[in-house]
This record gives sequence, C-alpha cells and structure tokens, in this order.
Amino acid sequence: MKFLKGLFFLLALPVLLVLLWWISTIVNPTFFVPSPGELVGTFFDTWFGERFTNDLLPSLGRLSLGIIGSVVVGVGLGLLIGSFRPLRQLLEPLLEFFRAIPPPVLLPLLMIVMGVNWRMQVFVIIFGSLWPVLLNTVEGVRATDEVQRDTARSYGLGRMARLRYLILPAAAPQILTGVRQSLSIALILMVISELFYTSSGLGFTIVQFQRNFAIPEMWSGILLLGLIGLALAVLFRYVERYILRWYHGLREVQRES
Repeated sequence: MKFLKGLFFLLALPVLLVLLWWISTIVNPTFFVPSPGELVGTFFDTWFGERFTNDLLPSLGRLSLGIIGSVVVGVGLGLLIGSFRPLRQLLEPLLEFFRAIPPPVLLPLLMIVMGVNWRMQVFVIIFGSLWPVLLNTVEGVRATDEVQRDTARSYGLGRMARLRYLILPAAAPQILTGVRQSLSIALILMVISELFYTSSGLGFTIVQFQRNFAIPEMWSGILLLGLIGLALAVLFRYVERYILRWYHGLREVQRES
C-alpha cells in the first residue's frame, strides 16, 4: 500500500500534465508545440542515432568532468579555508567577488586565453558550480562543535584523524547540500558553454534546431535535458542516502523518540 501511494504521488502530476498537453494539441493544434506522440517519436529518432555519439556523449563527458572537478575543488578548498580562521578572513572578500561574476560573462575571455575546446567548457562548468560546494563546506567546517574539537585534541588525535573522523562527518550534510545545488548549475552551464563557437554538444544542437525551425527536434532536446537533470537528482539521492545513512538513521531515531 505504501509503495502504491508513493507511486501515485510520483506519477499523478506528470500524467495529468501530459494529458492536458495532449488535449490542448487536439483542441488547438500549432506548429510550435508538437503532440506528445510526435515528440516521443522524434525523441528516439533524433537522439538514438548519430547524435548519441556526436553530441550526447561528449556533453555528458564534459558535464561529468565539471561536476567532479567542482566537488573536488570546492570540498578541498572549503576544508582548508574553513579550518583556518586567518585564511578565511583573508580570502572572504575575494571569494565573494568571484562568486558574484556570472560564468557566461567569462566565455569571451576564456575563448581568447584557453581557446575554444573542451577544456574551456569544463572550466566554465567548474567555475560556476563550485561555489555552492565551497561555501557550504566552509560553513559546515565552521559549524563543527568546538567542544568535540577540543576533546579530539585532548585525546591526541592528529589533524588528519580529526579531519576524517570528526570534521568531514560533521560537515557532510551541509557539503552534500552544496553538491545538490551545484548539479543544476552544472547542467545549465554545460548548455551555455556549448552555445558559442562550437560544432557539437546538446546546447549547440538545440540552438541549431531552433534556428532551422525544427520544432519537434528542438523540444526533444529540451526533453532530453530535463531527463538528464532528473537522472542526476535520482542518482544523487541514492548517493546521499548511502553517504549519510548514519545521519538519516539518527534523525529517524530522534523522530521515534
């Protein structure tokens, strides 16, 4: 019964929206909005062929590298900055300055400095999506209980042991909150980085469809981006549940008590 209830809440709204969409295309058909059946057929014809290897896989590769890079850089710098108060006070104005710069603004400069290649595109993704990870990691480290830190020092735990057994577990919920926020940003920046001076990728292909008035193909690309975002969210949910299984178990015990 619980499974059926969860399935209902998961599918009820999407099914209702598709039904309303289908009815609207029958009552008021338009060139700019394909029917659900036409879109599904176009989706498979468009993306399960040559474009799968030429556009989809390269985009997913750049997206994966950007997400991994933003997590590694964000967590690494966040742990370092959060652990040393003088360093945090020194870098805070600089971090706020760079965080305020929209990554798309840097595209012309990066094209000149790095050239138009996959490295530039990955750098744009990393630069734009690392800030939620970095700032949440800094705040998570800062929020670590001082009494626990002092206790760990009094028991003779070294810096690396305190980092592994105290700071990282304590900051993990907030770090993963930043990672969740960075996923959607990375997907957006993947598309933006492929809009200019490139000849492949999802962003480039969707814009080409739009310029050539290939409306069903354009909508199929938008649908594909939504499915990628959904897949990232589902995958992250399982990863988060695994990493924070102790945290969620503790919350369940607290609720029961």
